[in-house]
Amino acid sequence: MTISSSMNAAVAGLSVNASRLASISDNIANSGTNGYKRSITDFEAMVTTGSSSSGAYSAGGVTAVTNRMIDETGSLVTTSNAMDIAINGRGMLPVTTAAAVSAGSANQPMMMTTTGSFQTNSNGVLETSSGLVLLGWPANADGTVTTYPRDTTTGLQPVTINSNQTAGDPTTVMKLGVNLPATETAAGATGAAIPLSVEYFGNLGESENLNVSFVPTVPSSGSSNGWTMTVKDSAQNNAVVGQYALVFDNSRGSGGTLASVTTMSGGAYDPTTGALDLTVAGGPMTVTIGKPGDTNGLTQLSNTFSPTAITKDGSPVGNLTSVAIDQNGFITASYDTGFTRKLYQIPLVDVPNPNGLTSLDGQAYQVSPNSGSFFLWDAGTGPTGSVAGNSLESSTTDVAAELTNLIQTQRAYSSNAKVITTVDQMLQETTNMKQ
Repeated sequence: MTISSSMNAAVAGLSVNASRLASISDNIANSGTNGYKRSITDFEAMVTTGSSSSGAYSAGGVTAVTNRMIDETGSLVTTSNAMDIAINGRGMLPVTTAAAVSAGSANQPMMMTTTGSFQTNSNGVLETSSGLVLLGWPANADGTVTTYPRDTTTGLQPVTINSNQTAGDPTTVMKLGVNLPATETAAGATGAAIPLSVEYFGNLGESENLNVSFVPTVPSSGSSNGWTMTVKDSAQNNAVVGQYALVFDNSRGSGGTLASVTTMSGGAYDPTTGALDLTVAGGPMTVTIGKPGDTNGLTQLSNTFSPTAITKDGSPVGNLTSVAIDQNGFITASYDTGFTRKLYQIPLVDVPNPNGLTSLDGQAYQVSPNSGSFFLWDAGTGPTGSVAGNSLESSTTDVAAELTNLIQTQRAYSSNAKVITTVDQMLQETTNMKQ
């Protein structure tokens, strides 16, 4: 009966507007929730087929479809916490649950979120107040990250940062910029050795020294412009790790620069780079003394010995002072000795249909059949955006728009209720016809 279908359509109208009211209420309630993605409720008509020649129309009603707009991004808000992380563009952070990490589960659930305020817990694990633990690929000691498969969670680990940790940085590269006195290679000079001690840091952060001596070659007449350089390692009881015959140029154009270096023992000299390949107690070390004709390495000028520029990498053991995440997703630790080290790389998760993800508590999401399979990208590559530290993504709710929708929904609900009242009156009139 047509009048009965009107009643059913109005009841359906009440139901769908109640659903829209629920989504509006959720959006307004979470207008201040960082990372919240607004939901929308759309209506779809239901059509009841009937005879086109009967002249009667039967109301089909309406149904509601609610979707969460996960692909929408809110504005980024700057914060004072370095581990407040947001995504500037598409992509999500890989996370898991604190409960799974605490239980030591081998199969931790793969989840994702667009933003999070991460703090270290009692075990040094970065997690949010809602219990989401940040996942990343650990970096090797040299700062490189092993290549892992991008379509599985293999290699992802809970990011752990112990605030009381210490670290040292061994010296692997050194550059010697030293001027030797030309007068010491002239006839009649004393021929005394000139010592030079340069500190370096071992694999355990201990202080060691390369003890270098320069012995001039004194001829019977004229000037030899030649020296014997001997390098000893204090970590090996001053064992000789390299000895070299140096000859300097005395021409007008290149006077004072190296003319040739001859290896007598120890690590080889590479004239194309100007470096010695020495082996100290902790392993290989590259010591640059300059290429032939190079004014930035060893020189022989005038009558003074002067270490003009000695540089090296490495540092003693230092205490952790801060951590930060860069736009490429690398978490870097800084120590009070000036040393920095990459700890983790945070990849960004992407799926073909973000709006098809399953929504969970705490602004977290999981892959579903509607979203498609995930893929892990390096931040800033592929379709993903860059990582923003000291930032949180704000809610995507527009309160003004939601209040407008609230007024429309209220009017629609009242109108459907009026239809039900009208149908009731009409049915009452039908009943009264029998009297």
